[in-house]
Amino acid sequence: MNRDRFPGLEGDWARLDGPAGTQMVDVAIEAMADFMRSGRNANHGGVFAAGLATDAVIAQARSEVAALFGAEPSGVVFGPSMTALTMRFAATVARELTPGDEIVCTRLDHDANVRPWLLAAGRAGVEVRFADPVPGTLELPAAAIEALLSERTRWVAVTGASNACGSIPDLAGIVAAAGRVGARVYLDAVHASPHRPLDLAALGVDVIACSAYKWFGPHVGIQVASPALLDGLHPDKLRPSADEVPDRFELGTLPFESLAGVAAAARYVRELGWDAVRAHEDALLARALEGLGEIEGVILWGDAPDRTATLMFTLDGLSSEEVARALAERRIAVWHGNYYAWELEQHLGLAPHGAVRAGFVHYNDASEADRLVEAVREVAAARAAA
Repeated sequence: MNRDRFPGLEGDWARLDGPAGTQMVDVAIEAMADFMRSGRNANHGGVFAAGLATDAVIAQARSEVAALFGAEPSGVVFGPSMTALTMRFAATVARELTPGDEIVCTRLDHDANVRPWLLAAGRAGVEVRFADPVPGTLELPAAAIEALLSERTRWVAVTGASNACGSIPDLAGIVAAAGRVGARVYLDAVHASPHRPLDLAALGVDVIACSAYKWFGPHVGIQVASPALLDGLHPDKLRPSADEVPDRFELGTLPFESLAGVAAAARYVRELGWDAVRAHEDALLARALEGLGEIEGVILWGDAPDRTATLMFTLDGLSSEEVARALAERRIAVWHGNYYAWELEQHLGLAPHGAVRAGFVHYNDASEADRLVEAVREVAAARAAA
């Protein structure tokens, strides 16, 4: 699907590294280049033509991202990364917390939606409780979080999909349970965003955080919330910088050329047929899982009924890095280690080497799933013969 829209796919590599960052779509690349060549590149806030043009780029990016995530443009915050935005947001929220309050995190999450809350909670004297995924399947039902909630729970930090094994939590049930005790929900949508449509209002979450480079755009972090929520929070900022929402959440000068790319990528994603995307990705995942499951020595981690096309596996007798290097020799790009899913690695007893991760997005095809299976079969056979 749309493979010709991604110049970075030229060549004979099987790019199964999408969970760590997708290739950029052509319109995003062109939008960035056009802006940089145009002479409109100036700092924002100027009353001359280029300054006004830069303001327009920011406004357009906020509008396109808001449309993508069912939000208001004035609730869209940009930053260097999802991690940086979450670190600052958690620190800001913690100022309003008092000892005895609680935050709930999960062991399915990327550390970017765990460590910021742990640090903020430690400074505020607040307890953090952890929800564990179901053994074997690694799914995360609402009951796992509901069991930890109390009238003192203030925030629930949960992933939209595990960046390690693809498991999609029961978000509807989790949001409903959090609402019953008056807790807010912070959703890490970094991994989920290229695989599923996400709508702030429809999901009922309070904040969506993601990164545009995971949905075919440039390296820009994004945080989406209601303007009213942001208006009640006061992050650290420089004295002369704007005090309006969302500007007061954005430190320093924004990457204007990248925002041109973000707007273009957001338009591209909005135009995707999500049913077709899901059917295509599910077929690739099923093909790879079936083949890998037949290889002696391969252990597949996780089997949630609802998941993205992301899989995690180990191969007996070899570390994840050794497997990844062997696949790279065959021009197949995968990741090894814990991919910042630190809690999950510890929970599954996979430290210190973690596991191999391969992921499909809509620009991958069946031949790449087959290449992965055949390459792992060759590596397993070579290991057995050694």
